[in-house]
Amino acid sequence: MDGTLTMPIHDFNDIRRQLGIKQNAPILEAIKEMPLEQGVQVSARLHQIEMEIASLATPQPGAEALLEELTGAGRQLGILTRNDEDIAEATLKASGLDRFFERDHVIGRETCAPKPLPDGVLHLLSIWSVSPAKTVMVGDFLYDIEAGKKAGVHTVHFDSSGAFQWPEYTDHGVTRIEDISALMR
Repeated sequence: MDGTLTMPIHDFNDIRRQLGIKQNAPILEAIKEMPLEQGVQVSARLHQIEMEIASLATPQPGAEALLEELTGAGRQLGILTRNDEDIAEATLKASGLDRFFERDHVIGRETCAPKPLPDGVLHLLSIWSVSPAKTVMVGDFLYDIEAGKKAGVHTVHFDSSGAFQWPEYTDHGVTRIEDISALMR
């Protein structure tokens, strides 16, 4: 969602700094390793930071048209995020994309173990009663496409720079969100 359907505005290094987490450490995993009381406090602060960022979300150019096309073609859509689900909902609402997603299809870290684990992808496959072969995971970061690959679905790496850093997890790479339409046909 963040950086794929919406414009990337997260400054993860600044978030880590605000939370007292060393640079380049995965945030959720670092919090999990903290003593319980500290982890609870840091999680609450992370939620506050993420909610502030969610309120500023804007759609990626072409995202709304892509979602219109996919829903018009009867495709099921879901969100798999490392955020809390209320943050995902706030992000979708702020960006005007909330109408494309059923509430039960927005999966956050409180429903399933976070990406890069495949649990969220597998959860959506179960809800939809669909095989991995008929499913695509689109994301802009390693954890997205790694989770998709581990779940056995097709993966699309959205990278506007065209660098495509993780070819071992990527079935297709696109530099514009609207290029996904051609892949879905």
